[in-house]
Amino acid sequence: MSDFMLKALWKAFLDTLTMVSVSAAIVWFVGIALAVVLVTTGRGAIFAAPTLNRVLGTVINAFRATPFIILLVALIPLTRLITGTTIGVWAAVVPITLSATPFFARIAEVSLREVGGGVIEAAQALGCERRHIVFNVLLPEALPGIIGGFTVTLVAMIGASAMAGAIGAGGLGDLAIRYGYQRYDTQVMAVVIAILVVLVCGIQFIGDRYVRHLRAR
Repeated sequence: MSDFMLKALWKAFLDTLTMVSVSAAIVWFVGIALAVVLVTTGRGAIFAAPTLNRVLGTVINAFRATPFIILLVALIPLTRLITGTTIGVWAAVVPITLSATPFFARIAEVSLREVGGGVIEAAQALGCERRHIVFNVLLPEALPGIIGGFTVTLVAMIGASAMAGAIGAGGLGDLAIRYGYQRYDTQVMAVVIAILVVLVCGIQFIGDRYVRHLRAR
């Protein structure tokens, strides 16, 4: 493989890391916030607001029901408004974030709902305020499940970043399409696939180890 292609692979790898890292940081905070709202605003919950719960749940489901490639195209005007462009690494951050956030929010919601009602009732009996129940009971108890769900989300985001290469987002997906597919360079395609496999396996391994560590504590 030529020096030019090695440099192109390195740049594409860094672009993919940038896309996924920036998107992941946003998804983590926004996704958990949405999950907390969904869990705490349901009927009979500590911040009961059924109307808000239904509206938010509908919006989240609408984004989850939209395939990523369609969302990628549909969000072009918003992407241009936010980033000033529709191609490149930063343009890809917008659709990746908006696609992954609802996905992670639902996973985090499931983890939060698995926290036993007895634990919450015990906190209420001790006089804990509602915000303390959220930050000192719900989130710490659900953290292993949330981390596990975030690991799955990260893997999905890597796949989405590769798909975003189809519209010029840069990264490994763009390199695989331009050189591996359009120029029939099977070596480039094989190397890109190998890098993606190693990246996914590494993230899954780290996530699983951290979840086990949290559960052991």
